[in-house]
Amino acid sequence: MIWTKWAGRGLSVAALAAALSANAPAGAQEVDNAARFGALESILDVSLSPDGHHLAFVGQGKGRTRNLYVVDTVEGAAPRSILTSDGGDGGNLSWCGWVTNERLACQTFVRDEVAGEVMGASNIVALDAVGGNVRLLSKGRSHRSLYADLRGGSVIDWSSTDNGSLLMTRSYVPENTMNTRIAESGEGLGVDRVDTVKATARRVEAPNRDAIAYLSDGHGNVRIMATQGVLSSTGQLDPVIRFFFRPKDGGSWRPLAQTDIIAEDGFEPAAIDAGTNRVFGFQKIDGRKAVVAMALDGSGATTTVFAHPEVDVDDIIRIGRNGRIVGVSYATDQREAVMTDAPLARMTGALSKALGGKQVVIVDASADEGRYLIRAESDTDPGTYYLYTPEAKELRPLLSARVQLAETTLSPVKPITYPATDGTMVPGYLTLPPGREDAKGLPAIVMPHGGPSARDEWGFDWLAQYFAQSGYAVLQPNYRGSSGYGDQWYQNNGFQSWKTAVGDIADGGRWLVSGQGVDPAKLSIVGWSYGGYAALQSGVLAPDLFKAIVAIAPVTDLAQLKDEASREGASRISAKFIGAGPHVREGSPAQNAGAIEVPVLMFHGTYDQNVDVAQSRTMRRALEGKGKRVELIEYPELAHSLEEGDARADMLRKISAFLPH
Repeated sequence: MIWTKWAGRGLSVAALAAALSANAPAGAQEVDNAARFGALESILDVSLSPDGHHLAFVGQGKGRTRNLYVVDTVEGAAPRSILTSDGGDGGNLSWCGWVTNERLACQTFVRDEVAGEVMGASNIVALDAVGGNVRLLSKGRSHRSLYADLRGGSVIDWSSTDNGSLLMTRSYVPENTMNTRIAESGEGLGVDRVDTVKATARRVEAPNRDAIAYLSDGHGNVRIMATQGVLSSTGQLDPVIRFFFRPKDGGSWRPLAQTDIIAEDGFEPAAIDAGTNRVFGFQKIDGRKAVVAMALDGSGATTTVFAHPEVDVDDIIRIGRNGRIVGVSYATDQREAVMTDAPLARMTGALSKALGGKQVVIVDASADEGRYLIRAESDTDPGTYYLYTPEAKELRPLLSARVQLAETTLSPVKPITYPATDGTMVPGYLTLPPGREDAKGLPAIVMPHGGPSARDEWGFDWLAQYFAQSGYAVLQPNYRGSSGYGDQWYQNNGFQSWKTAVGDIADGGRWLVSGQGVDPAKLSIVGWSYGGYAALQSGVLAPDLFKAIVAIAPVTDLAQLKDEASREGASRISAKFIGAGPHVREGSPAQNAGAIEVPVLMFHGTYDQNVDVAQSRTMRRALEGKGKRVELIEYPELAHSLEEGDARADMLRKISAFLPH
């Protein structure tokens, strides 16, 4: 039986509140929902030390500031800030993990404009758990190059093969000196064993020019390499990724499998099970993604681990420093986990029951799995971190993912289906204002998800909850073109099959009016990324349905998107994904701006690497050229997700003033 120790609230409440309050609205702004919901998560990453007695977490500060805190897991302990990043030239903290009980490794990430192009760069650094002794672990590049600071690299193995070291991918590039090309010990992506104290490295895998990723078995052995070549005839990236394996007893790389990243055909390795000498990965069965295990002995023999008859199985659950495989997960109306480890299945089931049926995710575990860091969340709980000690049967709260919403009553999210014009039942989620049982007479918003290779899931959504808190009924449709439901539902993706996808979205608006009784004069559509594209294109397809359109970081011109991809070396991939034919023009809102009859409000970050800000600028010019009402708000130096609380709050305020209510 699991019992909960609620003495205090785990860590020092006063100290923790002080540490995280920089990003929380002040008391005088308590009713400012835009600031509360627009604020980024208070806790961006959490890690448990190997002995289970210390916690490291990245907390969001004011503006772009992020802080790394270390705190003992004893009750009443106060967090200590040991590293701060401000999002400037040195980048910003993304995550931190424990190398040993005394040493941490962290990734920083920065975007900048280089020679007119927005570039992303990451570095991995190590430091002591008490602060100080900071060492740069990522591979340096030529100081003469424009890309000198684009180091990159990732940790692929945290196991303690060498005390205080990590197995890392590192990039080796040719150095240009006086127009002379000098190759430094080969070029491409390789793997090194890096000492985190001395920042010295020992070569494990020689650099390969086509390598894009490696997989370790969790015990210090690199077993799989993924490659993606450049086609000599075009200079563009090959859409086929090829995988190679190294036998258990060593030897040269041998072919394993391949996958087409557009069609998502083939086998995609994800995690190695050293005990059975197999790699677990994803492969389609009957048109839906399943988890399959493939032998690493050259036979190519596969075994289906888990397949679902209705939806894709899209996640492999791993825990511990060795990445032990313990289950799989998929989403129907709600996300479900199938634990292949029986004791953990019983444990997570009991924890979920103790926490009122909330979804429970194992975030980390001590080296001996005597302590677990878990996160519990639901539609009305943005997430709370707990420490669970099985031997003591003790479950103790540690951190809240969003302290700004701690006292806010959130709205339940209801799975629904509605009929499309052709009779197909479209799944989705409906969120009503707190305390409302129906949507009659309410203003409403249809909010299509991004992607298009994505889907919405049941749970907390800051944007949907903000609109519900503002009095709107919010529909999030998983229209045809969404991923997660198999090939038949995905069709040819939301661009090539835009009429079906956008048609399903428009039918969601009609269902809100005819089936739920929302006010047709106050029906709007709001979308981000592909959702922004769908919002704009809905104004072309159904110009009299929605009374206002909000598009955040939208694609607006498919031909322009293909041109942008060509400059990035991905024209062949883009050409296959977007396709060719009349739909490229017909499915581009910027090419059909004259059909849009309602006001349009757009937002875009100028450092967006997913969808270039030029897409929104093109749409603005097209609408202005047709005499339409349009406004574009640009946020300098922000990326696709607009990861700054002040910017998001500003956006929410402007949307609220714009939408009919």
